[in-house]
This record gives sequence, structure tokens and C-alpha cells, in this order.
Amino acid sequence: MAQTQRLQPGERLDHLLTGDLQIIQSPDVFCFSLDAVLLARFAGVPLKGRVLDLCTGNGVIPLLLSTRTAAIIDGVEIQPRLADMARRSVSLNGLDQRVRIVEADLRTWSMQEEVSGLYDAVTVNPPYLPQGSGDQKENPHLAMARHEICCTLDEVVEACARVVRRGGRVTMVHRPARLVDILTAMRRHRLEPKRMRFVHPRADAEANMVLIEALKEGKPELRLLPPLIVYVHNREYTPELLDVFYGRKTELADGDKEALT
Repeated sequence: MAQTQRLQPGERLDHLLTGDLQIIQSPDVFCFSLDAVLLARFAGVPLKGRVLDLCTGNGVIPLLLSTRTAAIIDGVEIQPRLADMARRSVSLNGLDQRVRIVEADLRTWSMQEEVSGLYDAVTVNPPYLPQGSGDQKENPHLAMARHEICCTLDEVVEACARVVRRGGRVTMVHRPARLVDILTAMRRHRLEPKRMRFVHPRADAEANMVLIEALKEGKPELRLLPPLIVYVHNREYTPELLDVFYGRKTELADGDKEALT
């Protein structure tokens, strides 16, 4: 049963449009964005088993994944304030028996023998910007979420490769500008890219996000899916984006059909 959670100063309670879920957020600490929602819909997840979300933030991806699978879901977050928000959101939605939030550094946590090869699927929405790039004159919570302060892209991919089983799936959302780095890191750590989709804000604009799914020790064969367009005229969401927000079945979630193969 869902529990009432006390909000801390600056926090608010928002509704996710899928499954009547609620989530605790704070503009001063962390608020999820479209990339997290797209990742949760794109990822191939098993019907049961174990799923992991790294860089989980306030837990939005585990919450959304709970509507797609009966698997046990773990989320790993290094920031204590964010991990606490995520735990309270899990309890708020009555998901304590299915979703666990771990406060840890993914680099050292993934080296534990008990988590090696434990997970059937891993999702990750990592910091996008390398150290020294962009403007880091912001509060430390947002800086850590946006910049590779606590982990590099290669360290994230390495952690994913450690904890996913052979034949398991690793799904990431990132910026197209880092695509070569992502693909190189995945192959270096025996994660073979299998599905990729670019996300465009408008049909006439270049992509500003990329969704990539890889298979642990898979055979080389990459499917490039049709582009996903976010807005039509007058900043209205496309029908596919509305399907994503409301959790309706779309091609974004076609990993469901393949998750157990």
C-alpha cells in the first residue's frame, strides 16, 4: 500500500502519466526530463528476473519500468539527497517489495562479486558532459547530474558490462555528439550495439538525443530504427510522444517482444 511521504523544503510531488504513479522532485536538486522517459520506454526488459538502473537520480526510471515488468528493479545513485528522494518515491507508490534504491558509487559497487552478471537488463542515463566542458557554475547536485564529475562515460559502460549477464541488455540515452565514444566504449567492454534510435525535437531539426541498446557478448548487427520526432506544429507533442507519456504500446518499447530471446 502506498505511504504518505513528508516533503522536504523545495520539494514537490508530481504525477507521472503512466500507471497513476507519483514522484518527488526538486528544481534545486533534480527533476527528470524527457530523456529518462524515452529510455524507460525504449529499453528491452525481461518479463521477470532482475533489472538495474544506474545513475538513477530520483528513481524515475525504476518507477516507469515497474509498469512494464514484474522483475525486481534496483537503482544505484551516488548522491545521498537524490537516493533519499528516490526511496521516498518508491514507498509513496507502494513499490518497496519490487524496487530497491542503493546509495553507492557505481564504479566500486559494480566490482562486488555478488552483483557480477546478476542482472538481465541494465538501463543508464549518465552525465552527458565531460569534465571541463560546458558551464559548471551551478549547484553541486545539478553539476554532478550533468557533468562527468563522479564517473566517466567509459566507467559507466564498464560498470554496465560487469553487472549484466551474458546475453543481457544494456540500454543508454545520451547525446549524439558522444556517439563514437559510446560505441567504442561498448565494444571495448564486450557490449555489442543492437538497436539505435535518434530523437529529433522537430522533423527539420538535427537529433539532440540518441537511444542505444547493446547485448552482452552479442553478434555484430545494428538496427537503426526510424527517427523519433518530439514536436509538431505549435510545440504540440507528436502522437507517438503522447503514447510514450501515457505508457501506451509503441515501437519505442519493441524491446519487450525481444527481451527474453
